[in-house]
Amino acid sequence: MKTSELTGAALDWAVAKCEGFTDYDHDTETMLPPRKEYGRVNLDEYSYSTDWARGGPIIEREGITLRNFIQGDAWDAELDYEETFLQSGPTPLIAAMRCYVASKLGDEVEIPEGVL
Repeated sequence: MKTSELTGAALDWAVAKCEGFTDYDHDTETMLPPRKEYGRVNLDEYSYSTDWARGGPIIEREGITLRNFIQGDAWDAELDYEETFLQSGPTPLIAAMRCYVASKLGDEVEIPEGVL
């Protein structure tokens, strides 16, 4: 799926993958972090694209710049590493999380079937 089209659970899953979560269990709809002592994490608790308490620290840590050029539902997020990543979205969090995913996983992300 194109990173620029990710929303909802698919976007949150991709962000979780960027954050180091490694395995998705279709039966329990949870992801397994890299260190098993943390146990399984339900993606409902990690709504990066709708919860500022989850997505905000990523924006700050990564230095993602947010802009709203047109009043309303048009946000741009930019991240400069060795190259510049630019993504848009209807909210600042969606734009920023798409930008973060693009910087880590590229313009296309394979989302597990059970996530969509």
